[in-house]
Amino acid sequence: MFLYFLIAVMVLSWSANFIIAKVTLRELPPFALLFLRVLFSNGLLLALYVSSLRLRSGQARQHQRRPLQAGDWRWFALLGFCGIALNQTGFTVGIHYTTVSHSSLIITLTPIFVLILATRMKLERFTPLKLVGMALSFAGVAVLSLEHGAGSNSPTFLGDLLTLGGSLGFALYTVYGKSVSERYDTLTFNTYTYLVGLVAVTPVAGWELFEVNWHAVTWRGWLGVAYMAGIASVVAYMIYYYALTKISATRVIAFSYLQPLLATVLGIAILGEAVSHHLVIGGAMVLTGVFLAERGRG
Repeated sequence: MFLYFLIAVMVLSWSANFIIAKVTLRELPPFALLFLRVLFSNGLLLALYVSSLRLRSGQARQHQRRPLQAGDWRWFALLGFCGIALNQTGFTVGIHYTTVSHSSLIITLTPIFVLILATRMKLERFTPLKLVGMALSFAGVAVLSLEHGAGSNSPTFLGDLLTLGGSLGFALYTVYGKSVSERYDTLTFNTYTYLVGLVAVTPVAGWELFEVNWHAVTWRGWLGVAYMAGIASVVAYMIYYYALTKISATRVIAFSYLQPLLATVLGIAILGEAVSHHLVIGGAMVLTGVFLAERGRG
């Protein structure tokens, strides 16, 4: 029961993150916000990690200090790049160029990407219901992309595309992260992956810090950075990784169904985003498709 309470906290944290990111982007450019988010997340994780090394319990200390095993650095390099650098770039920069509703619905495709990856790894096989669900979901994204015009002419096209890439990155993180989950504790895992993410993000996003008018950034902007780094990144990611050690990746990711509903409602209520026919029809297609694909897994 406590596990599902934590998962609920994770879902609520990530749902609110869409709104907070949009508001924070009014004061900070996207790449600067991305860099600050990953940088502050690293600072918090490293502080927690160092503190854990000082635990007096010998058993706890041995568990927390488990060194990186030979060969596992490749896993952390992959997971840090996909789950932190690619995913958070796709989300933070992507939502700058699209709407909350588009972003949250596209991120819901993560279970579809997990299914495709699991099939490629021969952990699952395609069934007619899975294929129908996948086709319906991607068709729903196509309907969403037509809301403001076709292809690159749409003002949300770039943001939708970046968000889609971030969703794929998180799917890779989910599938491959499960294989490492039994060898490392939650804090160690997240500390290693975020360090890799920071290294990958710095040359891509760090340059924009020099273009920020820091005097114009208010307390709201810094509060947004703190939330995105501390709650949406560190707390939510640690819950997510902890949940992966307790239940299957597909069951954990299935809770993402709630995110687009909550985020869209918040976007309409707080940001005044419009509800269009494309949004309703495309969103329904995406959610139904993901549901059918997951149901086809048995």
